[in-house]
Amino acid sequence: MIVIAGAILGLIFGIYRAKKRGGNGKDIAQHAVVYMLLFLIIGLFVTIIIHRAAL
Repeated sequence: MIVIAGAILGLIFGIYRAKKRGGNGKDIAQHAVVYMLLFLIIGLFVTIIIHRAAL
């Protein structure tokens, strides 16, 4: 669940950052995907840490 939330949050954040910098459609898409992957990986590590700590 944290992974999905991180992906969605990263997607929104990437779109916001690209629009703020005045990017065109391709820039917005690239920023959205990069931030989505970054937040997805962070969410994955957080999930693994939480799971390990619960054992």
